[in-house]
Amino acid sequence: MRRVAIVGTGAIASAHAEALRAAGDRVELVAVVDVDEQRAREFAQEWDVPRVHSRPAALLDTEDLDVVHICTPPRAHVPLALECLAADVNVLVEKPPALSLSEIDTLIAAERVSAGRVATVFQHRFGPAAIRLRRMVAEGVLGRSFVAKCDTLWYRGDAYFDVPWRGSWDSEGGGPTMGHGIHQFDLLLSVLGPWQEIRAVAARQARDVATEDVSMALVTFADGTVASVINSVLSPRETSELRFDFERATVEVEHLYGYTDAHWTVTPAPGHDEVVALWREERSGMVSGHRCQLTAFLDALDSGETPPVTLADTRNTMEFIAALYASAFTGTVVKAGQIGPDSPFYATMEGIGAPWANAR
Repeated sequence: MRRVAIVGTGAIASAHAEALRAAGDRVELVAVVDVDEQRAREFAQEWDVPRVHSRPAALLDTEDLDVVHICTPPRAHVPLALECLAADVNVLVEKPPALSLSEIDTLIAAERVSAGRVATVFQHRFGPAAIRLRRMVAEGVLGRSFVAKCDTLWYRGDAYFDVPWRGSWDSEGGGPTMGHGIHQFDLLLSVLGPWQEIRAVAARQARDVATEDVSMALVTFADGTVASVINSVLSPRETSELRFDFERATVEVEHLYGYTDAHWTVTPAPGHDEVVALWREERSGMVSGHRCQLTAFLDALDSGETPPVTLADTRNTMEFIAALYASAFTGTVVKAGQIGPDSPFYATMEGIGAPWANAR
């Protein structure tokens, strides 16, 4: 049985607690931490957690832990993960895992000298349909990949941004590119593999924030696939959509915050009906979510393997975000590997500054 703690008891922490409860006797949630002690105690009572600590340091000093789930606002993710790694404790950190590529590289360096490992919560990778899709791509069942699109069209009104840490480069790291669309295009990247270059735009259309409220990108992948990516918090009809056009079939999913097999469709190219038959051989009603990823995380710990999603995987997605902002703010094409320590977009996603920064 793995001994687990949760740091940060805001809304997303309940999804973690629910996943931990579903894991049964594989885990024991022994403690929680929050800067708001009253909220922490209410959370502990709701989820039958025996102990509450006021500070992460007290948690790590007094508890014998295998895993810490970091569910705080983004600015605290890396400092907390570094504390856990220094104590040789494994970390499962919510998105976005860091505010910059620089912070990701700091985590990678710290992980090298720790017995603990860091995994990022990108739960949509772990739904049965996504796993099946990646396998079919790897086996060549779908043929070459040609075209893809990835849309995260959500709605967040003005009141959403009344929370002090939202809409700020310093505390949230970015707008919907960083905090909302990241789940969908991380899944896109996990299916299509290495991306090669990005052409992007970003704008602040309606919300009184420092970050963007919409971004769009045209992406070329190493295998030649071209894809469009849209991230928005201005879209009243909310949807999360992915579409992959392969040589032998179109594979699509439309959902909002989690999918089952019922949300996916497969349309064969003429003469390739066998693709649909192969897809339908496996059926699952499981919803993509924290429970799926936690199962994979625990399986990896039990087998002595590195838990998914690794920091190397995470860095690829974070580099994609940095490149999108760099392209949008400089008006240039940005290639993979281009953003290093000498780039202003390495230390902060804001880079040289958003074009609208002086218009606030």
